[in-house]
Amino acid sequence: MVGFMDMNIEQNLALFQELLGCGGSIYLWRYDAEGNLLHSNCPQETLFEQAFSFLGCKERALGNGRGNGGPQAVGTSFGLIWGVDYLYQDGSLRQMHIIGPVFSHNVSRRDIESGFEQHVDQDVSLSWKHRLLNAYAQIPVVQNILFTRYLLMLHFCLTGEKLSASDTTIPQSFADAAPSDARRDRHRVWMSECALLDMVRNGDLNYKDALNESVSISEGVPVWGKDPLRQARTSVIVFISIVCRAAIEGGLSPEVSYSLGDAYIQSVENAKTYDEIRAIPNLMYDDFIHRVHKIRQNRKLSAPIEQCRNYIDMHIKEKIRAKDLAGLAGYTEYYLTHKFKEETGLSVNDYIKHARINRAKVLLRSTDISIQDLSEQLCFSSRNYFSRIFFELTGTTPSEFRENL
Repeated sequence: MVGFMDMNIEQNLALFQELLGCGGSIYLWRYDAEGNLLHSNCPQETLFEQAFSFLGCKERALGNGRGNGGPQAVGTSFGLIWGVDYLYQDGSLRQMHIIGPVFSHNVSRRDIESGFEQHVDQDVSLSWKHRLLNAYAQIPVVQNILFTRYLLMLHFCLTGEKLSASDTTIPQSFADAAPSDARRDRHRVWMSECALLDMVRNGDLNYKDALNESVSISEGVPVWGKDPLRQARTSVIVFISIVCRAAIEGGLSPEVSYSLGDAYIQSVENAKTYDEIRAIPNLMYDDFIHRVHKIRQNRKLSAPIEQCRNYIDMHIKEKIRAKDLAGLAGYTEYYLTHKFKEETGLSVNDYIKHARINRAKVLLRSTDISIQDLSEQLCFSSRNYFSRIFFELTGTTPSEFRENL
């Protein structure tokens, strides 16, 4: 990065601090590479800076930064969390930027007192613990989805890079139970889950859009309990269990699938912090997807044609030309088009159309994206053309497909 902490970054952070202030008492902190506090806008700076350190969060945040990690959240079993991002120069950590603290869910004084037993050393004074207990009501509760957005905004202010939710490590939050009239939201959760599991069954490597969307729709199993860390474990274990069964339906043997699922569940049980637990689902999902994909590869296809198919599936939102595929396969364009149709039964263009419509069905099931935006994302020349091709291949229009879910 040229001009470390240049004027543009300072201006971005100043604006970001003002925006955070509109959302409540959420503060912005800056540390150097050694963990020394450089600046904050928190009126109780000493108390909350000590909490960040005494609760073990500063050490974990610095460890991630020194390992060139990306944005993450660090927190405690009773739901007190901080969002962390980093500035690097020549591959080395230069500064650490923090937002927080916030609670990921509503907590009681008793929850915090119990949490102190796990996180705070015995030599920390009782007077300090009482001061933090007395101040906890001033700490805002911020749902996981919103806190993730704040952290992504911080990263953009620091680096100019736009990340998605799956590129961060955010602890599971515990939003208020859905109201009784939220049946449509429950339906969306179910449809998103169906799309995720279909991608496992099909070994679809291009899964990130659906996974990102699922994060914004559902925050896990809405079961309340005295142990918030148990809640996070429960949500992840449920996810592992259903992915394990979808992989079996996709062709992975029960012996391999159940053994793999058991290993990931054991990893969840062994995890001591939110950070450790939340690192597991994406790793597990990617692992199962790749295993099913490998099994489902068409053994009748030659390696170059299989390579072309995989390329199409992984670049479905980009312009794909037969000329580019020919270069990938090491064939002339004429020979590639002939060979592709001979082995797959479809021309290159028809195969791309089928792949794009299959992707459209996933996104129609799992997102609220408009038909117009979807047609543009999938490189159709117009919405009308997209709808026509969708109808030809499915017997229904995109709008009807979504309405009939």
